[in-house]
Amino acid sequence: MSDILNLDAEVRTDLGKGASRRLRHANKVPAILYGAGQEPVSLTLAHNKVFRAQEEEAFYSQVLTLNVDGKAVEVIVKDMQRHPFKPLVMHVDFLRVDAKQEIHTNIPVHFVNEEALNKAGAVITHHVNEIEVSCLPKHLPEFIEVDLADVEVGQTLHLTDVALPKGVTSVELAKGESHDIAIVSANAPKASASEDTESADDAAGEEEATEE
Repeated sequence: MSDILNLDAEVRTDLGKGASRRLRHANKVPAILYGAGQEPVSLTLAHNKVFRAQEEEAFYSQVLTLNVDGKAVEVIVKDMQRHPFKPLVMHVDFLRVDAKQEIHTNIPVHFVNEEALNKAGAVITHHVNEIEVSCLPKHLPEFIEVDLADVEVGQTLHLTDVALPKGVTSVELAKGESHDIAIVSANAPKASASEDTESADDAAGEEEATEE
């Protein structure tokens, strides 16, 4: 995990599309570092290190350490551009982190204890895969767990039903009750076509018996 959360970077002064193209040919990734009231800095990182890191969930949700020319800078990933079909990272935006200032970022959701609902035949629908939160860097969770152990068939969990970690608040709920979005639903299984036909036949039979 340390290799994922710690990356070496170099300041670059050769800017522009041509420079970025040359960097990519040299297996480097162009990047930008900004925020915390400081000037933006253009960077370059080794592509193999970034590509390996971006395969891990923590890369997007945790505070990373960039070693910029030997100086450690705490950051989070704000944006990343990938090649449309090649396994290449084209560009990364890093946001500086201030330990005393709250940050807004998206945290992945992990759904647990779905087994009972699956056995009951429920059709489980995940409406979101991540939740936007606000918190100090020290409270930033790696993921948010949504427990379905007590959920019943036909029930939908909303954002207000999710227990967020200490020090973490929902950006959506801060906007008002109308933003209490659905997180996951456990819907009753739909009857098959044959079952629907049998039910219709039974109903028709009962109606004919009544008329007689």
